[in-house]
Amino acid sequence: MSQRTLLLLSQDNAQYERLIKTANLPHLRILRADTQDEAARLIGEAHILLAEPARAQPLLEHARKLTWLQSTYAGVDILVQPGQRRDYQLTNVRGIFGPLMSEYVFGHLLSLTRQIANYREQQRQKLWQSRPYESLAGKTLLVLGTGSIGQHIARTGQHFGMKVLGVSRSGREREGFSQVYQLPALDRLLPQADVIVSVLPSTRETRHLFNATRFGQMKSSAIFFNVGRGSAVDSEALLMALRTGKLGYAVLDVFEQEPLAAESPLWPQPNLVITPHNSAYSFPEDVAQIFVRNYIRYIEGQPLEGKIDFDKGY
Repeated sequence: MSQRTLLLLSQDNAQYERLIKTANLPHLRILRADTQDEAARLIGEAHILLAEPARAQPLLEHARKLTWLQSTYAGVDILVQPGQRRDYQLTNVRGIFGPLMSEYVFGHLLSLTRQIANYREQQRQKLWQSRPYESLAGKTLLVLGTGSIGQHIARTGQHFGMKVLGVSRSGREREGFSQVYQLPALDRLLPQADVIVSVLPSTRETRHLFNATRFGQMKSSAIFFNVGRGSAVDSEALLMALRTGKLGYAVLDVFEQEPLAAESPLWPQPNLVITPHNSAYSFPEDVAQIFVRNYIRYIEGQPLEGKIDFDKGY
């Protein structure tokens, strides 16, 4: 077999180079581009890219030998937009984010329901005062997206005694869910839910899925999380729902434009928590293992794990 050239395009290039070299993969030459000039100079040699999508996208038209791009992230939206080239295999990172996402969701959820921030303030004031709270047990958790991430969140919800409902394209039964529905059922599910978590991908069907109508269907006490893609939420409609009391609380880790602009009216909203797209990091140790497994599949002509359907967008 002829040698294949891998080009690393990541802020973690040094770690990826060390981890992949340790694997002693056959017929693989490894290059790394730590600057834009290096990337422009080396891109024409690459058969394979291990890359952050935003770093790879402007270089694709010059990657004349490219046959496979392994994204270091789960999100590859920028690479599947109309007009982007599709004559290569695109794979993303899957199966490693579920535990991290579950920690994020339930860390914030417990902080809110147990009023942790208020007790910290009372401690500062040396104030001994109990506040009312409700248990998660018996509450209804609605998770949109029932893949590996959604299933981890669902199982954690079950651990806390929650009733867990799911929404997916297929509506197929999944581990951790009491029942899974297709998207048309969303309008009748939202009024039942105490906690709503979106882990949806970015597609034509999911764009602004959560609009003024949908927020109006939620309980006024509901807590809404978006840890999937920012495009699923109409930010203006969300802000209005929070301001008018139609929605109790929201926790957002993803936004249509990132980083979130300093002048965004979302920042000062008191019943909104904003985090900088860090609910689940792509740790190089985990991503490198996925790349190594996929490289063996690649040279053996087997189907790659995490392959993206360009038409579906995920």
